[in-house]
Amino acid sequence: MVSCKVVKIPFFKMSGSGNDFILIDNRQGVLNADRLGDFVPRVCTRKVSVGADGLILIEPSQRVDFRWRFFNADGSEAEMCGNGGRCAARFAVLKGITTPKLAFETLAGIIEAEVNGRQVKLQMVQPTGLKLNLDVPIDGQNHQLHFINTGVPHAIKMVEDAAAVAVKDLGRKIRFHAQFQPAGTNANFVQPVDRKHLKVRTYERGVEDETLACGTGAVASALIAAKKKLVDSPVEVQTSGGEILKIYFQPKGEAFDRVFLEGDTRVVYEGSLWEEAYK
Repeated sequence: MVSCKVVKIPFFKMSGSGNDFILIDNRQGVLNADRLGDFVPRVCTRKVSVGADGLILIEPSQRVDFRWRFFNADGSEAEMCGNGGRCAARFAVLKGITTPKLAFETLAGIIEAEVNGRQVKLQMVQPTGLKLNLDVPIDGQNHQLHFINTGVPHAIKMVEDAAAVAVKDLGRKIRFHAQFQPAGTNANFVQPVDRKHLKVRTYERGVEDETLACGTGAVASALIAAKKKLVDSPVEVQTSGGEILKIYFQPKGEAFDRVFLEGDTRVVYEGSLWEEAYK
């Protein structure tokens, strides 16, 4: 199940604009990240354990300040998570692991961040895989979607009223659609408000439900809206939870450069996981 050297595992519970995470300082190898088994799904289950959208392990790095391992609530490991990355950066500063200007390793590449109190600004990896105006048939209806990978894959659908979208139903069908296999995709429903503001709702792969926020999804939504000539940098994205994420970017030919995600983080509590929380 889990390789642990202590019965009680210290952790922080943090929230990044509505996404919540369990963070563990794993530099001493308290957990074997390659053999977590059912550990992540169990501790991320609400009402019977801590409950979270994902779990983050902070581990040593030979290249930068630290390395992270990020796991979705279902136990799958993800390349990147924008709001999780912001929480990880602040956690590392609070724990004295690094200074407020830092860099860490992810499966998507090296991420740089700057922590200013609760506000964290994260430089994203270079976006890839941009595709516009994809015709995707779902239940006999054609949906025009756009795609970009901002560390993890995101499909974007522009809508007139984000509040009216059946996010869980349509998002799940997009997430598992043959067009986006084998990796699958996150699904974002984006309502342009004006040239500086978007409203976004996201169905997250790995959580398999709508979440209150998604950092990489907010970035993907802003970049696609920019490619459609609907917004200019910086863009404020209002999430399902009502929080505001700020996205900065510079157009570079057909792509983008210097993409940043900025927003609030909060420490909810810190404690120790007992064995009964994950067994």
